Amino acid sequence: MDGIVVHGTCVALGGAAALLRGDSGAGKSDLALRFLFLPKDTLGAQPRFVADDGARLRRTDAGIRVTCPDTITGKIEVRTLGIANLPPPWIEGDAHLRLLVDLAARSELPRFPDTIEWEDVLGVRIRRIALDPFESSAPMKLALAMLGRFDGDGG
Repeated sequence: MDGIVVHGTCVALGGAAALLRGDSGAGKSDLALRFLFLPKDTLGAQPRFVADDGARLRRTDAGIRVTCPDTITGKIEVRTLGIANLPPPWIEGDAHLRLLVDLAARSELPRFPDTIEWEDVLGVRIRRIALDPFESSAPMKLALAMLGRFDGDGG
């Protein structure tokens, strides 16, 4: 399979993917795990897991598709416990990349962003946000961003 493998953790909601980025220990897997437990009835779609530690990105005519390298499919690192094997219903095998999420400490984040940020990924413009992964509201903020519920998102 062509494409590139990038360091990050990827989750999906309604077929749209968010790629969580940050250094080792930044909270990518922790945020993804908490995101998976958000209630489907509130979001209108079931949160799903795509990849942890490495995600394969591939450009298509429809944009960027994200999949998990075969060797780590369905596996997520749970700090202090080890590697967990997620049940198949929780896994999204292929999703459309819609959001890049850079993880940072709350003290490094603006209270209110001045502009909407975008980043070029394999020649496709993708929305970029920053979150503190350890805030209790981080999974909900991630879901709201994935659903496009902010001014300027078209949602």
